[in-house]
Amino acid sequence: MNQDMMPTGVNLGIDGPSLLADIAETAAFGGTAKGGICRLALGAEDRQVRDWLGTQAAALGGVLTVDSMGNQFIHLPGSDPALPPLVMGSHLDTQPTGGKYDGIYGVLAGLSALRALQRSGYRMRHPVELVNWTNEEGSRFAPAMMSSGVFTGAFTQAQAYGTQDARGTTFGQALEEIGYRGAEPCGQHPVRAYFELHIEQGPILKKEGITIGAVTGVQAMRWFDLRLSGQEAHAGTTPRAMRRDALLAAAHVMIMIDEIAQSYGADTRATVGVIQVQPGSTNVVPGEVQMSLDLRHPDDDVIAAVEERIRTEAARQAEQQGVTLSMKRIWDSPAVHFDPDCVEMVRRAASLTGQSYRDIVSGAGHDAAHMGHICPTAMIFIPCRDGLSHNEAEHAEAGDIVAGANVLLHAIMAADAHFDPA
Repeated sequence: MNQDMMPTGVNLGIDGPSLLADIAETAAFGGTAKGGICRLALGAEDRQVRDWLGTQAAALGGVLTVDSMGNQFIHLPGSDPALPPLVMGSHLDTQPTGGKYDGIYGVLAGLSALRALQRSGYRMRHPVELVNWTNEEGSRFAPAMMSSGVFTGAFTQAQAYGTQDARGTTFGQALEEIGYRGAEPCGQHPVRAYFELHIEQGPILKKEGITIGAVTGVQAMRWFDLRLSGQEAHAGTTPRAMRRDALLAAAHVMIMIDEIAQSYGADTRATVGVIQVQPGSTNVVPGEVQMSLDLRHPDDDVIAAVEERIRTEAARQAEQQGVTLSMKRIWDSPAVHFDPDCVEMVRRAASLTGQSYRDIVSGAGHDAAHMGHICPTAMIFIPCRDGLSHNEAEHAEAGDIVAGANVLLHAIMAADAHFDPA
């Protein structure tokens, strides 16, 4: 990496107290009794926090654009209007029992970086932008990272608009209801490079006492919908030999999935997070089970092998229990390797700001995983307590929060010095 990747003579920092105040203020939008957040995509609380972000954009003097998937972009001009923008971002939606930091920290830190640039009077050559991606979590509308997926061509907008939540409301309907269907076609917004800041959502940085993770990539992820169909029958009168118990078969399949995952090593993750049983009566043998499966591994070849093993063994288990099985892959996110120069910018920004750092691979999916396919991309992690996330007890220390935001600021400044030199 050349020395010109890091600007000289600039000593900028974000306003830490303001960033922490923003985190506390936005936690009220969907705040829960246990101190977490329930802010599902395109719900009333999501609209409220989006409106808040728009107010901050106006106060900053930035130009706000909303595209046809509801993605919000806040734009500050650079000195060369011909250059495409450097973009920071993350998301504002949460899990049903989410925390105060997952997603929104990256948005608020990016907002702090924009404010620092404005306050200092330092003008980058490139325009600089902040984006809020719609429906990153996928907890209301599956799959996850939906709008960045449409933006990068992984999904079509028609597919996204037609996706239904548990009540039958489509994504398109919900987007219209909260008034965030923008005029700009999704995917036509220019991006020169993309940086995303996030809590780690894992224990490595905290355990090792390191402040910054320079994320080199994101592991492969696949989601599946499994359906096991047996026969409903009276629980008291149907002999065991005549039962076609879909839930019992599902239990055997779940144990088998875990055993297969363990056989492929500690880096393999296999999770059944949702089970729906029909008819759901105490004295009826279950006739139908629908369950989810989340598979993850850093290597595409390994995750493919795990999937093949699971398909074969699940079919065998179903046959032994006298039920039929369908296994449909509903999401496939291949392993992503981030741009080496952008990753190096993160390392150098950490060093410049006096923070300890290490390289790390993301075990969770992020919008950066899609963005990495269309532009130079990198991520920055900070520690979270006990590695806990997707939980109301999620927590990050104030010092780490401010440190991560400063690394983001200096990484984006380094990108300005590196890309499209005169």
